[in-house]
Amino acid sequence: MPWSFASKNSIPAVVDAGAVPLLVLCIQEPELSLKRIAASALSDICKHSPELAQTVVDAGAIAHLAQMILNPDSKLKRQVLSAFAQISKHSVELAELVVEAEIFPAVLTCLKDSHEVVIKNTATLIREIAKHTPELCQLIMNAGGVAAVVDYIGDTKGNVRLPGIMMLGYVAAHSETLAMAVIVSKGVNQLAIILSDEQEDHIKAATVWALGQIGRHTPEHAKAIAVSNVLPKLLQSYISPDSSEDLQTKSKKALKNILQKCVYLPALEPLLQEAPPNILKHVVAQYSKVLPNDPSARRMFVTSGGLKKIQEIRAEPGSALQEHIQEINKCFPEEIVRYYSPGYSEALLQRVEGFKPSTEMQTS
Repeated sequence: MPWSFASKNSIPAVVDAGAVPLLVLCIQEPELSLKRIAASALSDICKHSPELAQTVVDAGAIAHLAQMILNPDSKLKRQVLSAFAQISKHSVELAELVVEAEIFPAVLTCLKDSHEVVIKNTATLIREIAKHTPELCQLIMNAGGVAAVVDYIGDTKGNVRLPGIMMLGYVAAHSETLAMAVIVSKGVNQLAIILSDEQEDHIKAATVWALGQIGRHTPEHAKAIAVSNVLPKLLQSYISPDSSEDLQTKSKKALKNILQKCVYLPALEPLLQEAPPNILKHVVAQYSKVLPNDPSARRMFVTSGGLKKIQEIRAEPGSALQEHIQEINKCFPEEIVRYYSPGYSEALLQRVEGFKPSTEMQTS
């Protein structure tokens, strides 16, 4: 039976029969087709469990596979990369063993391969390593991996770029420093482009998730997201009836995580008009934090129409949203708040209509 169609239940029996050492011998044979099928079989074995992957590692497969990463044959190369990805995904220890084979930075050249499967398998391998620990991410970054992944997701389309998008999200999730490395490598700009260009919801969902991981750390991280004009796109993905449930859920969480750190007010203002109450409360909360201590921001808030928009929000009595609005109103003179409140201009007109001019003339 071909290895690619071997069932999960049959794999342990094959391993117990002593096939793994023989397959490792096969990948050392000069015949190209034998190398390919042996590497494919090893990949199929590794994918099922950490124990099976460990069996392949114990047979000495990693060192021999590492020698074939830059093989000019694309079919062999993609099987080798797949095998490494299947080994790396299971645990930190297995991922470290793959990295210790010194596959970086050589493996990064595969991101520029002419074959899409090679590119995708390379990105999948890097993603599976990056997801485990900050230390492994740092190693990838030191080899130029973050910048290389940003370049590749800009050069590819559709599902080929998906593992790279997720890899950036995993890197950013680990720490503030690593998230900033993604920003410095122009990762946010590229993810923003993908969010606009891609039509498939599952790719958008991965992109939204990655942006949320980048922006959730500090105000500086959130500002990097905000200035890329991503927040309105996240909101649209959340409220659009055409979005999948997964895209809506991830967009909502990303918005919340970014907004709770964002103090860059110009980027928040567009959300005042369209955000539903459960998102709006996070937007207004940021204004209530910044405006009390920033006179220039208060002036800009009035002249840009922000204060008027705040007065037009209908908040439930006693809600967090209403409390935030009240905190904002305390930052301004009462007559200014009243001036921008709905109905005030009509009340002024009524006073004009009811006003009776004095007919008495004053003489000196």
